Amino acid sequence: MTSITAVDGASASAGTPHRPLNRSDYQTLGLSALGGTLEFYDFVVFVFFANVIGSLFFPADMPEWMRQLQTLGIFAAGYLARPLGGIVIAHYGDKLGRKKMFTLSIFLMSVPTLVIGILPTYATIGIAAPLLLLAMRVLQGAAIGGEMPGAWVFVAEHAPARNYGFAIGTLTSGITGGIFLGSIMGVWLNTTYSQAEVHDWAWRIPFILGGVFGLVSVYLRKFLEETPIFREMQARKAADRELPLKTILRDHREACVLVALMTWVLSTAVVVVVLFTPSYLQKVFHIVPAAAMKANAVATVTLTIGCVFWGWLSDKAGTRTAMVLGWGGMTATAYLFYMGLPGTEASLVGSYALVGFFVGSISLLPVVGVRAFPAPVRFTGLSFAYNMAYAVFGGLTPVLISTWQQVDPLAPAHYVAAMGVLGAAIGLLWPLATKGWQPSRA
Repeated sequence: MTSITAVDGASASAGTPHRPLNRSDYQTLGLSALGGTLEFYDFVVFVFFANVIGSLFFPADMPEWMRQLQTLGIFAAGYLARPLGGIVIAHYGDKLGRKKMFTLSIFLMSVPTLVIGILPTYATIGIAAPLLLLAMRVLQGAAIGGEMPGAWVFVAEHAPARNYGFAIGTLTSGITGGIFLGSIMGVWLNTTYSQAEVHDWAWRIPFILGGVFGLVSVYLRKFLEETPIFREMQARKAADRELPLKTILRDHREACVLVALMTWVLSTAVVVVVLFTPSYLQKVFHIVPAAAMKANAVATVTLTIGCVFWGWLSDKAGTRTAMVLGWGGMTATAYLFYMGLPGTEASLVGSYALVGFFVGSISLLPVVGVRAFPAPVRFTGLSFAYNMAYAVFGGLTPVLISTWQQVDPLAPAHYVAAMGVLGAAIGLLWPLATKGWQPSRA
């Protein structure tokens, strides 16, 4: 296959550079987004049932604070495993093919999720219960480390250049939809069953369903085709060179720094606005849990919509414009939201939804990150920079915010706003962030 270069340095991944999305593109995008939704659901559903899991997988006489700490430690183990899993899966994705590793990552997520749903508890097998739970979380972390970069690269290398940002934004919206799916599952389970039933057996339902549907997605991904870019590399043996990570560390350090800084922006937006804020609303402003979760659910929906919009805008108006408007808007709406608390229920939902929409500009990270690396090492480069940065910033952010808010209740607003400024500045000042899409060898 030959790559066709378009005006302004953009080139198509397949066919002519200005062709519209066709039926095959929509199938690729749909199956990729569905798999991403299910895989991210499998990864985050643990946190929605952390209290129940803690009571079942640790000794009953263990102090509550220690039980909670160890449960959250097992949850965090998934994040710590992301870099290693991402690097290994991405290495073979650059060597053996995007599709094979794209399918393997969801398989590695689905099986541990299903196993968690049927694991015996501490009362049955003793210390083996939390150890097995930890092992499953490590496998999940390794899988998610390869899934997101793999999905972004896979879709980017299939999509026509004119719809590059829209395709990646749509895929990212599907991945973030996994958070919403997990939240809805938690609400449904707790309203359908009593607390005793949830504790006794119903907590297993979301894990079993997640594992089963994930395995169905593994089967469906068989119908995806390898990307044209990787087939082109195979044809000229470009994938048979030195270790991809060695090339990344020697020749593409600027791209790694760029992706790492943008990952800092992304991880802050997701961890603080989406995951941390519901608890913050309840503890600092004494907003009832039902109202906090409702507002969070609405914000997650607008986040999902925003991912598509900001990706689309990068196609229509350029990446620089999308980054400045998206992340600049996140700065402004973060202050609007947090400074307006507690407000009324309507203002809470409205302002949370607005900041959620601008948080959707996180889809600009993969828009920039995929094209920052040349095709032979693209998967490895994006996965290495993204997962290493997420492990650091995603892990430190909750600790930083929790400590900071003890002296300033507006700490979340200041931190999110600062990251918005950083993201907008990258768009304005960093040429590599706004270069055209060139899927073939750089």
